[in-house]
Amino acid sequence: MKVAVYCGSSMGNDEAYAEAACALGKYFAEQNISLVYGGGKVGLMGVVADAVLDNGGQVIGVIPTHLKHKEIGHPGLTELIEVSDMHARKAKMAELADAYVALPGGAGTMDEFFEIWTWAQLGHHQKPCALYNVNGFYDSLLTFIHSAKDAGFTRDAFAEMIIVATEPQQLLAAYERYESPAGKWN
Repeated sequence: MKVAVYCGSSMGNDEAYAEAACALGKYFAEQNISLVYGGGKVGLMGVVADAVLDNGGQVIGVIPTHLKHKEIGHPGLTELIEVSDMHARKAKMAELADAYVALPGGAGTMDEFFEIWTWAQLGHHQKPCALYNVNGFYDSLLTFIHSAKDAGFTRDAFAEMIIVATEPQQLLAAYERYESPAGKWN
């Protein structure tokens, strides 16, 4: 299994974010789950990649040329794929992964997560999408998603398809029992 992880190129201001990224990466390696991520060495991106590598796992990074130096492309990955731009990065990560999860992060993390979740709603893939809710980081986002559902802008099935996990084992168990809802136009 390959899981795409979207997360911050910064560490955030709570040590729990890095601890959770490290624990998730270690668990992935122990479960023989390969990491697909943005290819950077900095922030939570670097933490999760290093945790997988330090525990004998496989890591595939996908990094746009213009970010290779800004995000400091990780030199120790199993594979680092350089692509032309962010659109190509997101498409390649989507292609490579069997499942997706967003750890804490900012606008880029949200962009990546919302695009992959939207693609699931449109029937472009039937893969699970998850939020790793460290210390309630995604609580307000989940409130928004349910408000959009209550207001008639998101179907119940699409709001409910988002897996919310706080522990690695919980995330993997949810992936294993995941059933994709019918696409929006079905």
